[in-house]
Amino acid sequence: MTLTWIIISTLIISLISLVGVFTLSLKDETLRRTLLLMVGFSAGALTGDAFLHLLPQALEKLKPGEAFLFALAGFTFFLFLERMLYWHHCHEEIACDIHAFTYLNIIGDGLHNFIDGMLIAASFIVSVPLGIATGIAVASHEIPQEIGDFGILVYGGFSKLKALFFNLLSALMAVLGGVVGFYLSGTFAGLAQALLPITAGGFLYIAASDLVPEMHKEKNNFKANLAFVMFILGVLFMWGMTFLEH
Repeated sequence: MTLTWIIISTLIISLISLVGVFTLSLKDETLRRTLLLMVGFSAGALTGDAFLHLLPQALEKLKPGEAFLFALAGFTFFLFLERMLYWHHCHEEIACDIHAFTYLNIIGDGLHNFIDGMLIAASFIVSVPLGIATGIAVASHEIPQEIGDFGILVYGGFSKLKALFFNLLSALMAVLGGVVGFYLSGTFAGLAQALLPITAGGFLYIAASDLVPEMHKEKNNFKANLAFVMFILGVLFMWGMTFLEH
């Protein structure tokens, strides 16, 4: 019965990625005008998630040196991964139709969703009410994050349908994480402790090295400032989510 609860809750959370469907009805010009704002919000959400959620949770169980070493490893891994993706897709072209950071975002978000699934599984193993509460907390920050992720993929060169598909594929990692967390409940804590700071490092790399520079490319000062406001709102939203975790 516990496994059933885990699968149902993580599947519902995964389907939140389909919130990007509402953008399919938007005209391309309208979507382009909002993409920079979505990128700004997502940059703030990723940064806030790393500093306000992932790293603090890791520091509760790991020594500071260990936690930050894992975070540095995650940051470095994503740097290496982007170099490989960039070389593979762009070394023979002057410009890329699809930016490498789109793939990084899919991988990073997939890893994050996998961890969310494991956290939900651990909560349901303790009790069903705790599992439901954890699921609600996860779902509440998934909605704006998934919208932002959808915007990043489209901004990076994906078609709207392709972005929707890969966003859903990444989101379904939560179901896999939930199942793995259930069957590895004995060693779950150790796995989560390592993955949390690694994911934080990856999110910080994506936000600081890819998304923020995209915001700086905007030549219209008003739009650039508006994107910065969205960045702040993304951070504030993640800060607000901390009150649901206690």
